[in-house]
Amino acid sequence: MSAKAFDAIVIGAGQAGPPLVGRLEAAGMNVALIERKFIGGTCVNTGCMPTKTMVASAYAAHLARRAADYGVALSGPVGVDYQRIKARKDKVTNDARGNLESWIAGMKGCALYRGHARFESADTVRVGDDLLTAPKIFLNTGGRASVPDLPGVHDIPYLTNSSMMDLDVLPSHLIVVGGSYISLEFAQMFRRFGSEVTVIEKAPRLTGREDEDVSAAIQSILENEDIAVHVGADDIGFARKGNEIAVTFSAGKPPAVGSHVLLALGRVPNTDDLGLDKAGVKVDQRGYIVVDDRLRTSVPGIWAMGDCNGRGAFTHTSYNDYEIVAANLLDNDPRKVSDRIEAYALYIDPPLGRCGMTEAAVKKSGRRALVGQRPMTRVGRAIEKGETQGFMKILADADTGEILGCSVLGPGGDEAIHCVLDLMYAKAPISTLARAMHIHPNVSELLPTIAQELKPLT
Repeated sequence: MSAKAFDAIVIGAGQAGPPLVGRLEAAGMNVALIERKFIGGTCVNTGCMPTKTMVASAYAAHLARRAADYGVALSGPVGVDYQRIKARKDKVTNDARGNLESWIAGMKGCALYRGHARFESADTVRVGDDLLTAPKIFLNTGGRASVPDLPGVHDIPYLTNSSMMDLDVLPSHLIVVGGSYISLEFAQMFRRFGSEVTVIEKAPRLTGREDEDVSAAIQSILENEDIAVHVGADDIGFARKGNEIAVTFSAGKPPAVGSHVLLALGRVPNTDDLGLDKAGVKVDQRGYIVVDDRLRTSVPGIWAMGDCNGRGAFTHTSYNDYEIVAANLLDNDPRKVSDRIEAYALYIDPPLGRCGMTEAAVKKSGRRALVGQRPMTRVGRAIEKGETQGFMKILADADTGEILGCSVLGPGGDEAIHCVLDLMYAKAPISTLARAMHIHPNVSELLPTIAQELKPLT
């Protein structure tokens, strides 16, 4: 069987795949796009778009319950219609996926193949009965939920971030195993929908990559909404208990017993069934594809973008991967992964926006640094909104004035963080922020004030 020849093959239609196909096709190339499941990848189908749609519903329910705090009278108790919440979420996802499918269908130089792609050599890929070949192959295969082999885990029905999207009943008691970003968003969301929620985390604190004060504030936010949080869980196991599930977490403590269990214990790359060995593509010990600063793999003519390369685990890093690849290939613009600044958000309410280094990382670096912090209880906009949980913190180099990092945990924190992130990309010193005039009343207006009040980090 002879292989059908293309100028390029893109495997995976997540955040990086379709836009790269669009650029390659516009440049006159004949491109094959391969997707074994849903166009749009994690973000559109099981990640950002559906979950943030549900977060919005949860926020509406939470605000309605607090209506009296704002002098608003509602008749009767506030409830939720979970079927309508799910239907709204499904529509957002289906509309987004449909728009992407229509866009791809309109690309005359793109052939879409539905199926599982596997390498047969460094330039040849099989999809079902079809054999495709190209001198350029781009991998955008994403990742999936990790399911560690914990005691009893295969004896119970469990949910992951993906299967949660298909859940059509509201859990009476949701037990969330894992204390990081995905888990905490689901925990608060379902608590606001009316479920009893328990969070179990093996580490000594939630969100272990954050500074201790941020982790403590996040835990306080969740516990203020009657979410039970257990950290330092060193004996996690599962067992059926009638129609419910018992989760042990620490010796000597009674298990948590709930109706549903969500496993949110990290992600693994979708690289184990691509036949990468036949192509000679190297992976690291965790299965991530090894890439250089321009996202080239160990094999000339093969690139890896998005979650499968271990260089970022977010929609925005995946899309930025596409931009880096396209810039180098098509624009004679030598962009690099190492040029980007770490930035992300945690979408609990209030949200956390983070960029650059943490306080712990700055201390570990040994640099002389300055730090400034202000609680949301001293931010006018937060007080006016009645949302005063959280704080803002900025770090800067004491010798050069370089902005090193920022955390904004509070209302609008996921947006306000960009005030600092953009200055970091511009390589502007902290004095630029200190002298900026921001709009009042706004959460971000206090960032210049904090920059004026920095003190030595000890």
